[in-house]
Amino acid sequence: MDLDFAAVLGLWPMLLKGLLLTVALSAVALPLGLVAGIAAAWVRLHGHPALRAVVAAYVELFRNTPFIIQLFFLFFGLPSLGVRLSPALASVIAMVLNLGAYAGEMVRAGVDATPRGQIEAAQSLALNRWQIFTRVVLPPALRRVWPALVGQMILVMLGSAVCGQISTEEVSYAANLISSRTFRSFESYIVVTLIYLGLAVLMRQLLNWIGPRLIFGR
Repeated sequence: MDLDFAAVLGLWPMLLKGLLLTVALSAVALPLGLVAGIAAAWVRLHGHPALRAVVAAYVELFRNTPFIIQLFFLFFGLPSLGVRLSPALASVIAMVLNLGAYAGEMVRAGVDATPRGQIEAAQSLALNRWQIFTRVVLPPALRRVWPALVGQMILVMLGSAVCGQISTEEVSYAANLISSRTFRSFESYIVVTLIYLGLAVLMRQLLNWIGPRLIFGR
């Protein structure tokens, strides 16, 4: 087999555009998904029973259905209800909702592991429920589950590859387009595989650096 990477790399502006959009989607969706997960954990633990039931249904729905189906529902299904989303917006919303469901259960597990005495000590200081959750319970809970959260955020970033199916011009979309133009599918997907590998490694290092400094306060 004769490999010709020059034909693929010659279209580097398309790859760069796809890479930048993948990074942009992740930069918006991952923090919002983490916030959604924390909110879901809070509701599951302290919310009104009716609201807890709604959030529980959301978590089960998004954890037990394929990401691509969730994406298709938002982009192709909602227009039948009069709601039309751009490919990029549908991709971001799908990524946020997907990550929020998984992160919510991870954060809840971390909160459940909080020693009861720690909570009682906070109550003795007259802290309200929200203060106890955000200042006493949440930081150590996030510390416990941060490696799992990092892994899930990377999976969501990698899952953005299917967003090309609704014409979101991310990396995999660019690879498909380059493959169709150059007829160099093998080379195209080797290049995009290396791009995703590099993104995953860099994102893991970045998140492991950010977590202790911004979230854990050290």
